[in-house]
Amino acid sequence: MDLRYLKLVKTIVEEGNITKSADRLFLTKSALSHQLREFEERIGIKVFIRSRNDWQLTKGGQEIYDLACQVIERIDEGLAKITQIKAGSQGTIKLGTECYSFYHGLPAFIQKMGVLYPEIDIILQVESKPPPFSQLLSNELDMCIVTHDSVSDKILTYELFDDELFALVNVENDLADKDYLDPADFAEQHLIIHSYPLETVSVYQHFLKPHHVDPKRITAVPMTEVALELIDSNMGIACYSKWALKLFKLPETLKFVRLGKQGLRRKHFLAIRAEDQDKQYIRDFIDNIKEDDMRAALIS
Repeated sequence: MDLRYLKLVKTIVEEGNITKSADRLFLTKSALSHQLREFEERIGIKVFIRSRNDWQLTKGGQEIYDLACQVIERIDEGLAKITQIKAGSQGTIKLGTECYSFYHGLPAFIQKMGVLYPEIDIILQVESKPPPFSQLLSNELDMCIVTHDSVSDKILTYELFDDELFALVNVENDLADKDYLDPADFAEQHLIIHSYPLETVSVYQHFLKPHHVDPKRITAVPMTEVALELIDSNMGIACYSKWALKLFKLPETLKFVRLGKQGLRRKHFLAIRAEDQDKQYIRDFIDNIKEDDMRAALIS
């Protein structure tokens, strides 16, 4: 049954006469009368008993009117829900990361999201500073990618992937001949990190600190190119995942050495405020980043 016929019957009943009904439906009176006759011929019953100023529903017409009210109400409810969903799918996400190297994979993912979800505005906070959980709670960030889980019930985390950290050393460094490094091997080394605080430096938090080992010297060097030059000059060592350096052409004088006999693995999490978990545009982002092939692109 064509929906326009149901709207026609419902409008005539609500307006009470053909003139007002035609105006409401943006039809001429003759066009309205024609559609009504056409409808009655299709269903094989008379819908209205008509006089000049009085339109009364027949018994069959009453059934059609009741049906029209139910169908149109359901459609209106559905459209309202769709509008709500669409409104909930719109929003701005300020995204930062604790691990600076993760920025290598984010632009391509954000570009993809822009095509699939143009109503979501993703702002990459390149200059976001740790601790990222504090930035979430202060609304400086809406999401952040971190290398440790949260213990706060105000923050939710979703595991994205795991990788392995290696020490990067000059081949002339005594550590280059080892199959793997023990925490104690760092005691006399100059450790180069990207930035403070040390709580966000994975090798310190998960490898050195548990064994109460402090390097002889620690220097923060935000620019990877500069850090690599220092290591190549045998002026220090640093720890990276291999995928984080795949954009750089490493000289043959540098060597990756495993941390610990079993290796040092770490997990990456996406963190959000717990209060935002039911926002549709937040869910859309989470669902896509969890299933995206960004992991393969990063660590391959």
